[in-house]
Amino acid sequence: MGLAGDALDRFIESQIFFPDRYLEYGPSDFGLAFEDVRFNASDGVNLHGWLIPAEENRCLLLFCHGNAGNISHRLDNIVRLHELGISVFIFDYRGYGLSGGRITEKGFYLDCEAAYDVARDRAGKDRAKLVIFGRSLGGIAAVHLGAARPCAGMILESCFTHMGAMAAEHFPIPMAGKILVNRLNAIDKIDQVKAPILFFHGDRDDIVPLRLGRELFDAARSHKEFVTLTDAGHNDTYLVGGRDYLKKFADFIDNLPPQVHSQHQTV
Repeated sequence: MGLAGDALDRFIESQIFFPDRYLEYGPSDFGLAFEDVRFNASDGVNLHGWLIPAEENRCLLLFCHGNAGNISHRLDNIVRLHELGISVFIFDYRGYGLSGGRITEKGFYLDCEAAYDVARDRAGKDRAKLVIFGRSLGGIAAVHLGAARPCAGMILESCFTHMGAMAAEHFPIPMAGKILVNRLNAIDKIDQVKAPILFFHGDRDDIVPLRLGRELFDAARSHKEFVTLTDAGHNDTYLVGGRDYLKKFADFIDNLPPQVHSQHQTV
């Protein structure tokens, strides 16, 4: 790759990924029954996640979280999803929480692929719809998966198009947008997603501008809907959206057709 490529990778890792190793809470602290899941990425890195089943089992939601913290910081959100009867499998990328290794863009993709395999197998066992949920950076993971692997539906929240657009927004570095346009890129893949997609985005998001979420929406070719959350920022979407947000979330899942599962689904 060379020195320039290595320097670019280090820049991406330092400016995009903010892992936290310490798990502040566990599902039991929120009254949730769960399974502790250990699994491996294709390059052998050991990963960690929680499977939090819901009795109603409206679907199995593969939760791809954003760039900071770890899975323990999403439990407040998961409680609300659990109350809707949604089972959740949430995992940490390498370098986050109890997952091994060090985060890189390549590893990020390998980790979400491995997590998908776990979620697919469990959804098949439970005869449940598999829905992929990506928030912020996790939307890049979700689109990467949905472009190549089957799912019943996808929910993207506060998501951006590619790192070049984010760099141009936040780093006044000449040519940054053009140099990074192919890194962490969802807009070039989203037209390959065949499943229905529900988009959420706050109109006061100062991290990922609303226009980037709209650009990603416009590039999608499957059945889609864009929901603008009035007065919501980047990290408070489900709080500001409240009951209306949760109802839209649940209605979208309920309206997805039953999913046919196969043990031979591959990339």
